[in-house]
Amino acid sequence: MRFLPVSLTTLTVELADLDETLALFASLEADPVEGVTDMVPAARTLMIGFRPEKLTAETLAAKIVTRDLSARIAPSDKLVEIPVTYNGEDLADVAGLTGLSVEEVIRRHTDSEFTVAFCGFAPGFGYLVGGDPDLQVPRRQSPRTKIPAGSVALAGAFSGVYPQASPGGWQIIGTTPEKMWDLSRDPPALFQPGYRVRFFDMAKKTVPVTERGPEIREVPATHQAPGSVTLKVLAAPMPALFQDLGRFGQTGQGVSASGALDQAALKAANRVVGNPTGMACLEIIPGGFSFEISGRAVIALTGAPCPVSIRDASGRTVSATTYRSTALEAGDVVTLGHAPAGMRTYLAVRGGFAVSQVLGSTSTDTLAVVGPDPVTMGAMLAVNGETKGLSAVSLDETPAFAHPASGEIVTLDVIMGPRSDWFTQAGLATLSNQLWTVTPQSNRVGIRLAGEHALERKDKAELPSEGTATGAIQVPHSGQPVLFLADHPLTGGYPVIGTVAEYHLDLAGQIPVNARIRFRPVTTFADIQPSKG
Repeated sequence: MRFLPVSLTTLTVELADLDETLALFASLEADPVEGVTDMVPAARTLMIGFRPEKLTAETLAAKIVTRDLSARIAPSDKLVEIPVTYNGEDLADVAGLTGLSVEEVIRRHTDSEFTVAFCGFAPGFGYLVGGDPDLQVPRRQSPRTKIPAGSVALAGAFSGVYPQASPGGWQIIGTTPEKMWDLSRDPPALFQPGYRVRFFDMAKKTVPVTERGPEIREVPATHQAPGSVTLKVLAAPMPALFQDLGRFGQTGQGVSASGALDQAALKAANRVVGNPTGMACLEIIPGGFSFEISGRAVIALTGAPCPVSIRDASGRTVSATTYRSTALEAGDVVTLGHAPAGMRTYLAVRGGFAVSQVLGSTSTDTLAVVGPDPVTMGAMLAVNGETKGLSAVSLDETPAFAHPASGEIVTLDVIMGPRSDWFTQAGLATLSNQLWTVTPQSNRVGIRLAGEHALERKDKAELPSEGTATGAIQVPHSGQPVLFLADHPLTGGYPVIGTVAEYHLDLAGQIPVNARIRFRPVTTFADIQPSKG
């Protein structure tokens, strides 16, 4: 058992194999350690988040090291059968890699009974183990930018089904019409850890009729009561997103927390209008976003300091200030100009938006496609008219930091690990010695960076999938890193050289394209040693 640092509130336990990982995961679920917030099992690691006010990493390691890892998880009585058309783009390549015929690959895949070991990468993506060992093949050297939903694929010791169209490097051997992720189901993920899975060839067996569950009415993104105030979106050059503080407790289905990229700004926006700090706001990339209000309301804008203009029904225009409450009247049109610095602005309205939660949160996860729909031109957003019990508006909110502008240098503190030892000394030095430019391919999933020199690895070994944290600096084969933000995949197959310290994550979420990042390691890589006290 080896303990590796991830961040100031997360560590990774590296174990001998998947059986030990699942045994430790089951042990910690059955007998929890107070202060542990979340766990993400993977191929041979368990990533554990904890509350630093309750635990230190060393104390947590001491509580884990004594756990019994000999227990094996009993198989579930739940069997899921998946129909497959074996027509995958990589089927012939898999046959070549294994030395088997295409027909023999199909036979061995359908003869195997798999178990869902864990979920990750994307909602509903189950990592299946227990297949024929002769079907173990490496990931593709060049991952595809888009793999269709329903693709049945192999990678290493795992089989899996892509629940939605996404990038990926697994070897595709077929497709299935089954929906792996469906929010009208409870739970939405068809694959749950422990379930048994069998695949069958649709060319040889009739597809069973799936029993339909109860009719589930589509819930609108916002609920509009008669006479309620609404915001009509007049322009949205970039779609706005509903965000709150995040979606927690769903990692078992492969769903990460998501949430506002600048949480301090979201909390400040709510305080300015007297709302509870975690209430849903609109996260907006300013530069033309505009809306008309149908009645009286109090709003606040925080985050990136964009110019704000308000045109009333008579045509008179005035300016508004960020981090201050603003009273609106019916017919007022609010427009956000381009922000000279920062990347995201947060809009709060007193009483909050009447928006539906999805899996316990109003956050929109752009990678997982979970949460309310993006807000585009023509959207009608209802305001919750109930304001009883709200606080007074706050008059002393200010930005938590100076917002960076395009071309400026931003310094981010980094906790080294968990895979810093996969890089050469030259690669480690490159991380902090050169500036990294934020590319236009960046989004809420991650900041894609470009540097003059790539990060040099010690070898080209393949890393089994393991949990990834918000702020992780993952390094693909190109050596050009990706800084994961809130909508990152729950697990990843490339080494993480370090993780941005939690206190700089809000700042990272405000870094615009063409700004440059300097990474400043505040720790050196070392295994975490269990405390003896």
